[in-house]
Amino acid sequence: MSVSKLELEDRRVGKDLYSYQKGAIDKIFKAFEESPDDYHLLYQLPTGGGKTVIFSEIVRQYLKHHKKKVLVMTHRIELCKQTSNMLTEFAVVNKVIDSKADLSDQGNYSCFVAMVETLNNRLTDDKLDISDIGLVIIDEAHYNSFTKLFKFFSQSFILGVTATPLSSSIELPMTDNYDELIVGESIESLINNGFLSRAEMFSYNVGLTSLVVGANGDYTVKSSEDLYTDNDMLTKLLHAYEERSKGKKTLIFNNGINTSLHVYDTFRRAGYAIAHLDNTNTKKERALILKWFKKTPGAILTSVSILTTGFDEPTVESIILNRATKSLTLYYQMIGRGSRILKDKNTFSVIDLGNNFHRFGPWGDDLDWQRIFRSPNYYLDSILGDDELESNFRYEMPDELRKEFSKSKDVYFDIQKTYVDSIRSGETTKVVLERSIEQHAKICVENSEDVYDALALAKMLGDDIDFRIQRYTKCISKSTFNFVEWLKDDYRKKLNSYLRSNFDDVFESIHGYPPED
Repeated sequence: MSVSKLELEDRRVGKDLYSYQKGAIDKIFKAFEESPDDYHLLYQLPTGGGKTVIFSEIVRQYLKHHKKKVLVMTHRIELCKQTSNMLTEFAVVNKVIDSKADLSDQGNYSCFVAMVETLNNRLTDDKLDISDIGLVIIDEAHYNSFTKLFKFFSQSFILGVTATPLSSSIELPMTDNYDELIVGESIESLINNGFLSRAEMFSYNVGLTSLVVGANGDYTVKSSEDLYTDNDMLTKLLHAYEERSKGKKTLIFNNGINTSLHVYDTFRRAGYAIAHLDNTNTKKERALILKWFKKTPGAILTSVSILTTGFDEPTVESIILNRATKSLTLYYQMIGRGSRILKDKNTFSVIDLGNNFHRFGPWGDDLDWQRIFRSPNYYLDSILGDDELESNFRYEMPDELRKEFSKSKDVYFDIQKTYVDSIRSGETTKVVLERSIEQHAKICVENSEDVYDALALAKMLGDDIDFRIQRYTKCISKSTFNFVEWLKDDYRKKLNSYLRSNFDDVFESIHGYPPED
């Protein structure tokens, strides 16, 4: 594909484009112009960077300088409509090919927008003429559903765009279907230049060893719902929201409709304005819910997957990942929903209740996308498993709770180290919990005037106690549900008993004088 100097100059004019977007367009056209007609190019740009704007301008320029047509493919009907509207803004007359589309006038159009399944049906039925399609653009190209259509476009340029060039299936790596990857602006650069908001990450350690990985490589809905509908997890979610996101417009992502409904009920009972959305809602219901969410300050919306793509609401101030995922793409998509900037918004909160932060690193971390594209298995193999992740956890008291123990220099107790030391010393493992109870009692006494204060503080240590019991049961390789629950209850009883029996002695050893009567 040869181009004149005039055409290259025209490309640099663009329509409402930022410099990095214009640069990306130049790189993409240059790659196509130096390549054969059936070249497959992949372009990566973070969510919020304007991928649709970029490829809409590419379509406009392509149609202006070539006598062939363009096809844009998406994987969801909502994205079809959004893409069609954006193309129209760029003065590209286009036709949406949905299940009800009349194709009798297809000869009047140079650009088509279609959902992958609908397009597959129309092509299989030979109802769409694609003989003069010169450029095919694939939005959210990491989804594997598109690859089955490649056979229809063996003589077309294919441009795939995605925020994460990592296939949704480890069996079908993207490098098998694309010849080259062009990496766009990084998240950090987009943040520094005022195009994206910065994420403030808050991670709450969660035990995930009960989760089961399904055939698709991610955690099953069933095992996720068993964990995330548990009262302890729902309480942890509510507490995390109240600690980090209260009053902020918040999106909560879940893995399962039942979980989202439990979340909805929990927040409603707590008096918060919340709505639930999933793929069983009608279009009318969805529109009403999203309208309510947009106009309501501090609104909370709990959902299941449906808002991970094609949803842009800049007023979102907080994202809660109330689920675990093994998908880097999904991790970035969920967090990206909060990254849109506003005049008075340059940061947003992310609460992670699925150890995703530990698994994938910070959102916007400096990932080597070229290496991930070329060697996806190498990257996937480097991701830590849940057991290994949890073995590296260290319980950190929430800020509000830490204030209650402000007189204690250190409140952490290393169960694993104490266990190893006890084994080396030839002691029984029960001394691990005994020493843990003594340490808990010490920090309670340090911050109390009398035994009643200490007992009240001990009640606040529930999460720390549960974390220590969880770590202890891993050390002794015994973690049946009934045994763990018994240990948690027994620990609390022994801590209270220890405080009642030893408060005076512990107080005096700390302060050098007995407590006042």
